[in-house]
Amino acid sequence: MNKTIEILFPEFCNLYGDISNMKYIQKCIPESNFIETSFNEEPTFVKNDVDLIYMGPMTEKMQEKVTEKLKKYKQRIEELIEKNVVFLITGNALEIFGKYIENEDGTKIEALGIFDIYSKRNMMKRHNSNFIGKYEDIEIVGFKSQFTQSYGNNEQNYFAKVEKGIGLNPESSFEGLQKNNFIATYLIGPILILNPEFTQKVLKKMEIQKPKIAFEEDVKKAYEQRLKELKRL
Repeated sequence: MNKTIEILFPEFCNLYGDISNMKYIQKCIPESNFIETSFNEEPTFVKNDVDLIYMGPMTEKMQEKVTEKLKKYKQRIEELIEKNVVFLITGNALEIFGKYIENEDGTKIEALGIFDIYSKRNMMKRHNSNFIGKYEDIEIVGFKSQFTQSYGNNEQNYFAKVEKGIGLNPESSFEGLQKNNFIATYLIGPILILNPEFTQKVLKKMEIQKPKIAFEEDVKKAYEQRLKELKRL
């Protein structure tokens, strides 16, 4: 079954090589239609149906521009979330869907306000850590590298329950955001390649029957090894 996947602003939203998530999805469902929407274009999702919307991490300066651009589409984004369209949002792109992003000097960048969280920047202190968390019935592995932390109660709409590492912030046990098929996570790098069972779940959310992931044997072996290593650290 052909699906339409929209990759938002890949020329900017690709820190840490996160675009590899979509390159991997393309290997899993090569017959599907992949649309790369540049920053100066109107997103395809505004006037057309899509099956997956992806956006990865970006610089802080670009984050402000992307936030401003997406504000005009807030109502459409909320509509798509309610319609169970799949979103995968990684890294600091998550913050765009909260209430605001606060700079060190106290100034605030108004965000979309779809989720009841807010974020604080500290450009002099980067947080780096490994992560293991429980998402539904599977363990998710990943990495974090960020200048911001987010705050607010996401206990009712989190992505993964922390087993090792931190959630939205060091005091939180709940990582990321989820509502219907909208998933946002601070985890960076190729989360789909690192987590083959999660990739299968994403494909199922896109209503792909009996989804088969690319390089299945290799990625599952790598996942099991990585999980063991992270648990030993």
